[in-house]
Amino acid sequence: MNESMSANYAPPAELGGIQTRALIVGVLGLVIGIGGAIATGGKNLALQTYLVAYIFWVGISIGSLGLLMVQYLGGGGWGLLIRRILEAGASTLIPMLLGFLVVIYGMLNGGLYEWAHPSGELAELMQHSKEWHFKAKWLTPSGFIVRGLIYFAVWILLMWKLRGNSHKQDETGSRDHLQSSQDWSGPGFLAFALAVTFAGIDWVMSLDAAWYSTIFGALMLAGWGVATMALTIWVCVTLAKRDELSHVYQPKLFHDLGKLQFALTMVWAYFSFSQLVIIWAGNLPEEIPWFMRRFDGVWRYLGVAIILLHFAMPFILLLSRDLKRNANRLKWVAALLLCMRFFDLLWVMLPEFQRHNGYDNKQVVFYVATMLGLGGIWLWWFTGQLRQRSLLPVNDPQLEEALAAGGHH
Repeated sequence: MNESMSANYAPPAELGGIQTRALIVGVLGLVIGIGGAIATGGKNLALQTYLVAYIFWVGISIGSLGLLMVQYLGGGGWGLLIRRILEAGASTLIPMLLGFLVVIYGMLNGGLYEWAHPSGELAELMQHSKEWHFKAKWLTPSGFIVRGLIYFAVWILLMWKLRGNSHKQDETGSRDHLQSSQDWSGPGFLAFALAVTFAGIDWVMSLDAAWYSTIFGALMLAGWGVATMALTIWVCVTLAKRDELSHVYQPKLFHDLGKLQFALTMVWAYFSFSQLVIIWAGNLPEEIPWFMRRFDGVWRYLGVAIILLHFAMPFILLLSRDLKRNANRLKWVAALLLCMRFFDLLWVMLPEFQRHNGYDNKQVVFYVATMLGLGGIWLWWFTGQLRQRSLLPVNDPQLEEALAAGGHH
């Protein structure tokens, strides 16, 4: 390894302080969110706040792996300069696998998924309705657990292989390891996308066992991509404040990342609108009630806010070339999208919890606290991984070209 270049791109010492603060925020957030939910609404409310936070953060872990494979397949300089950030993000799949045990517990104890302990009309449908014949076989506790472990096995295998090749390239400088990562990323992305699709169906769509959408898996993938790119931009802006790294994270890189953020936001909006139009036109009794619940009460206003702040405003702002090249402005657009990704999950998931257990608007504070708490734990692991290696793959043959294209001389 080129030791001098590795030293130039060493992680800043400030990351240690960020890691410590993230852990403190994580512990406090989980104590307030989970503890407060148990005290005011019981175990089920605590499990529901955890599931929303878990879906948000595991999505960024999964999105990091997806973008990591995309940058290997595309070969663009933008991807090489954020490769370490994506690798660190993908590594959080390991603690997220442990966190999945809580989701399994919630499923087995009936606090999350109605189909796990069906009663009344749902039990009757699952037993006698022909259209429920396949669903009843799919939505079983054992199937949920086995499929979840398979999803994580696919993701962690891909993460382990890509990170392993990256480590070996750091040590030897051989192009063979880069080629291996590219070879794995092609078929790997197909397996990755299939796992994401079915995970979205199992973990989120099945909250309403009667509802289905054929585009829902793709919608989840796009949403996780939006959140991942937004967090990546924020991390790059933070690192760019260091003098020794400011020549790496240049306006050209932020311009490229801003264009990707724009594209992912457009894809998410397209899938969301397509889902609504197709279901509304079909007017089927199994599909329409899902949207009707979200067109009523506070959810109606939250839906309008999502349209304005998750799509319209970012769309208008990211059209600006100057804004995309201005790191300090771009990071606030990214922050807005991160916040709206969380509120979009609330809009998708909470009406199902409300339908079965009721909902008090004041309880949203527990959802926010749990999201920040789990996020603190996520960032603690992420920062620890980011600190372990040089922030750039110094032995990659395309590094010099990527730095030159980004404005480094």
